[in-house]
Amino acid sequence: MNNNINRNTLAVALLSIAGGAHATNGDQMLGVTATQWGMAGAVVAAPQDAGTVLTNPAGLATLEMNEFRSDMGFGFLNPPRKANGASSDSDLYLIPAGAIAFRVDDQLTLGMGMAGLSGMGVDFADIAPLAGNQAMVTTKQFYKIAPGFAYRVNDKLNVGAALNIDYQSLAMYNASFQLPQNQAYGFGAAVGLTYQLSDTLRLGASYVSQQNMGAFKWNTNSGYYEMTMDAPQTLQVGLAYMPGPDLLVEFDIKQIQFSDVLDKVTLKTPGGNMTMNFGWSDQTVYAIAMQKKVSDKTTLRVGYNYGASPIGPEDVINNYGSLAVTEHHLSLGMTRQLTDKASVSLSYVHAPSNEVKNSTGQKIELEQNVLNLQISYRN
Repeated sequence: MNNNINRNTLAVALLSIAGGAHATNGDQMLGVTATQWGMAGAVVAAPQDAGTVLTNPAGLATLEMNEFRSDMGFGFLNPPRKANGASSDSDLYLIPAGAIAFRVDDQLTLGMGMAGLSGMGVDFADIAPLAGNQAMVTTKQFYKIAPGFAYRVNDKLNVGAALNIDYQSLAMYNASFQLPQNQAYGFGAAVGLTYQLSDTLRLGASYVSQQNMGAFKWNTNSGYYEMTMDAPQTLQVGLAYMPGPDLLVEFDIKQIQFSDVLDKVTLKTPGGNMTMNFGWSDQTVYAIAMQKKVSDKTTLRVGYNYGASPIGPEDVINNYGSLAVTEHHLSLGMTRQLTDKASVSLSYVHAPSNEVKNSTGQKIELEQNVLNLQISYRN
């Protein structure tokens, strides 16, 4: 890349990668499985399936199972989005997810989960008002594998931990350079607990460390490029109210430390290092949901999730490619028992359109529709 490349153009290109996963709370998925999406992400205190190994591993100890359960599924994400009025052509993405749990004895439960926690991109024919043809196409994928365990300390307290093994890939095409599909691996960890405060109240908490990723490295005709993009640490606490086996209400608060990883990003180029000031702020997320068993075979869910956009008006010009600005999310879900051991779950989440505009009228906007399907088996 020439030394005189416009820095705004480069910032747009990089944030197409950094924010390529327009996944509800900033670039973080609301949930992993259909049951988690149906609860709007409020699952840290009273998880419903083995996907808890990815969010709060201590929840494995509270699952309804004797020896084994499996929760496998996938989802489709439809995120219509615009930058300065231009629409992205790519608007459908696949979200895979699955988890299993084994109850070794009354105290120890093992689990392992895998999920696509982000994986999209943008496909803009032109990003106005930058000069010239500013076509932009990116693809980003982020997957996590989490082997973990939960240990029942006593009748009230469960603790758990999981290793996070991460895979991230991306490719980018724009007017300034073309970086082919590449990949990087990384690691992190998650720890958590649940504590039964009373017969009807349970407290849950989890901490997921910053995911330390290896560097993306590209050898191109114009020279060598390198960039590292870590994933943020999160802290989540929740309180579940369970007056009986047929009703659950949970309220969670989550803090996502975006400023640690997306305030500034450094790109090494043939002309030297360039620091991109993207300015993402930390995000506090609030989620509340209710689950009601309406018959012997059917359970319904409804939830609401809110987190202010981590991108403010002052940073729009540096985030044309990053449309992670949705704030309000409404969720619906259900589980239908097929047999004594097998069930199917569905969920739908809608995030109404939200736009962020700066003082000169430049803006980015996004809405979302997410549909998930899950098949569960337990014995």
